[in-house]
Amino acid sequence: MTETIKLMKAHTSVRRFKEQEIPQADLDEILTAGQMASSWKNFQSYSVILVRSQEKKDALYELVPQEAIRQSAAFLLFVGDLNRAEKGASLHTDSFQPQGVEGLLITSVDAALAGQNTLLTAESLGYGGVIIGLVRYKSEEVAALFNLPDYTYPVFGIALGVPNQQHDVKPRLPLNQVVFEEEYQEQPVAAILDYDKVQADYAGARATTSWSQRLAEQFGQVEPSSTRKNLEQKKLL
Repeated sequence: MTETIKLMKAHTSVRRFKEQEIPQADLDEILTAGQMASSWKNFQSYSVILVRSQEKKDALYELVPQEAIRQSAAFLLFVGDLNRAEKGASLHTDSFQPQGVEGLLITSVDAALAGQNTLLTAESLGYGGVIIGLVRYKSEEVAALFNLPDYTYPVFGIALGVPNQQHDVKPRLPLNQVVFEEEYQEQPVAAILDYDKVQADYAGARATTSWSQRLAEQFGQVEPSSTRKNLEQKKLL
C-alpha cells in the first residue's frame, strides 16, 4: 500500500480545530495542488474564495450555523464559475448559453474534483477539514455575502485547520454494492438494512438517526428553494 493510498483510506471529517493558523506557504501548496485536479476540457469552471478573517467567518456562520466554519483557520468557498467562460466566449461569439443541466454538471464536477484534491493535500500536510455542502441551502445569501457575479454559484465549502479531534474512519458501503461488473446491479432493501446496522455500530451512543432515515430526511421532501432561485438570478437556469 502506497503512502497516497494510506492517506486516502485514513480520511475522516474534522469539525473542531485548534487556534492555530495555516502558514501562507502551506495554503499555497494546498490550493495549487487542488488546481491540478482533472477538469472538463481544462475549462477550470470553478473559483475558490479564501476566507481567513474572523468577521467574515462569523457572518457566514450566521447563515450556515456550522461550528467548523467559525473555528477554521481557513474556510474555502468553492464556486461553480462560468463567469470567465462568458468573457472568453465573448471574444468569438455574441451567443452565450450556459443555462441548463450540462453547465451545472460541468461546474459542480470541476469544483468537486478540485475540492477533493485540496482536502487530501491539506491532510497530507497534517491538517484536517470537512466539506460543508449546506452553503447551498442559503445560496442567495451566501452569493450576496461573497459578491458572486452572474454565472457563478456556491457549490460547497471546506473548513480547514489543525485538528482538535480524531474519529475512527467511517465505514463505507461494501465494494460489491457500489462497483458492478459490466452492468448495473440493483440492490435489495436488505442491503440498506445491513448498512444501517454497520453505521449504527460505528456511531454507537452518538447515533440519533439511521443512515436510511437520513436518506428519507434528505430526499423525502421538496428541495430547498434557495439554490434554484440563486441559479435563476445568476442566469444559470
